[in-house]
Amino acid sequence: MRVRFEKVGKRFGPHVALREIDLAVEPGECLVLLGPSGCGKTTLLRLLAGLEAVETGRIFIGERLVNDVAPAARDVAMVFQNYALYPHFTVFENIAFPLRARRVDGAEIDRRVREAAGRLELSSLLDRRPAQLSGGQQQRVALARAIVRSPVVYLMDEPLSNLDAQLRTQTRAELKRLQRELRTTTIYVTHDQAEAMTLGDRVALLRGGTLEQVGPPLELYRRPANRFVATFLGSPAINLWPARLGGNGTVRAAGIEIPVDPATGQAVHGRARLEVGVRPEDVSVAARPVPGGAEARVLVAEPMGNETIVTLERDGVRIVARASADLDLEPGAPLWFAPSAERALFFDAETGRRLGQ
Repeated sequence: MRVRFEKVGKRFGPHVALREIDLAVEPGECLVLLGPSGCGKTTLLRLLAGLEAVETGRIFIGERLVNDVAPAARDVAMVFQNYALYPHFTVFENIAFPLRARRVDGAEIDRRVREAAGRLELSSLLDRRPAQLSGGQQQRVALARAIVRSPVVYLMDEPLSNLDAQLRTQTRAELKRLQRELRTTTIYVTHDQAEAMTLGDRVALLRGGTLEQVGPPLELYRRPANRFVATFLGSPAINLWPARLGGNGTVRAAGIEIPVDPATGQAVHGRARLEVGVRPEDVSVAARPVPGGAEARVLVAEPMGNETIVTLERDGVRIVARASADLDLEPGAPLWFAPSAERALFFDAETGRRLGQ
C-alpha cells in the first residue's frame, strides 16, 4: 500500500516539530526515517498511526485521506521500542491479542499465530510468559503480534534500541528477511545509521523537522546533498578539510592538490570558502612517499581486529584513514597519506551545500 505525506506540518506549542513534509512511500518498500533525537521522525510516524493530530497538510494510505480516521481504522500495525507485551499473557496470547480484539474465528487465530511464530522462531516458546524470555525473544514476540494482523503498513519506532549489540545485529537480519518475505510497506524509525543502511530500500534523513535528503542508502552515503548528510552517515565520520582553489584545475586541502573534474570545477570556481570531504576508506596510507600524497604524523592508531583506524595530523588538520589490521604504528611516527580524488566531495563552507551535484 502506498503512503503519502503532503505538506505535513506539526507544532507542539512554540516548537516546530515538522515543516511541510512531502514524502511518498511506495507499496512494499521499507523506508527508514533517520535523524538525530528531536528531528521529527517519531512525530511523523505517530501522525501516520493517528496517535497525534495532523496540524497542516494531508496524509494518505492508498487513496484514502486518513487525517480524521481513527487509529483503529487505519489498518496499520506499530512496533514500539519498549515491546509493550502483556506480562500475564503467554506468548501465544500476546500474539493473538489483536486478532481476538477483532473477533477473528478461533481456528483462524490458531493458524495465524502459529504461522507468525514459525516465521520468527517462536514456536517452542508459545506457552511462556514475557518474564521468561530474553530481550531478543520479547522483541520477536512484539514483531509477531504486528505481522499476525496482516496490516497494510508496518510502523516500527526504534524497535531494536533496547537490545545489546549482538542481539541487535541478529534481529536486524531477521527483520530484513521478514520484510523481504512479506513485502508489506514498512516505515522504520531509527537514529542508528547502521540500521538505516542495512534495512532501508530508501532513507529519509531529517533535521529540525525538515527533510534533508531522500534516496537509496548508498546514494546518501556517496552523493550527500549537503555537509549534514555527509557527516551524519559514516563511522568513522567523513574527513572535512578547509580548502581553497589551487592551480591547474585542483583544490588544495590538507597540504595536497586534489584534482577536480570540469563540472565540479565550474561549481567551486569563485567560492570564498570551500571544504573537501573524503571518507576514511578513501584515504590510503603508506610508510613511503606516494604519488599525490603528503606526509603527516600519527596521533593515534586504533586496532579493530579486521582493520586499524589511524588518525593523522598535518599542519593542524586531522586525517582519519582505514588501514590494514597488521599496521603497527606509534604516536608521532611519520606516515604518508593520499585521498582518492574520484571519491572526494566538495562543499560550500558557508551554506554546507555539496558542489557539482
